[in-house]
Amino acid sequence: MAGRGPAPTGKGETTRRRNAPPTLTVVASDEVLRGEPLPEGPDWPDATLEWWETWRRSPQASQFTDTDWSFLLDTALLHMAFWDGDAKVGAELRLRVAKFGATPEDRARLRLTIGDTPGKAKPAQERKPAARTRRRDAILKEVGGGDAG
Repeated sequence: MAGRGPAPTGKGETTRRRNAPPTLTVVASDEVLRGEPLPEGPDWPDATLEWWETWRRSPQASQFTDTDWSFLLDTALLHMAFWDGDAKVGAELRLRVAKFGATPEDRARLRLTIGDTPGKAKPAQERKPAARTRRRDAILKEVGGGDAG
């Protein structure tokens, strides 16, 4: 049985990808304290208390919903276990904080950057192309005599 959808077309301009350009979300570093303090009860290590306050002041926190804070609270329990000597939770802890953009690599994967304008999304194509891309386009224009892009 044949697949679903329209029949494929031939090669050429009609087969060009039409995905929307990726967007870059910019969040501001405003030092506003968001979320709630860690709940009373567990004997939180100082490292976990500091870690939690860092997340509460993080630029990413301006985008957190109630479910994000709940997930982060569960992650705080893992953080506490890690600092209490349970190294087995380290991998899960790393995966969880990556979802919130803890490192520059995580933020790059999430297309999230820290900037001055909170919540502003900017299409990737608005950024200036890399020098090698500009050089390649200039060479192709010279060789082909037409527009390279």
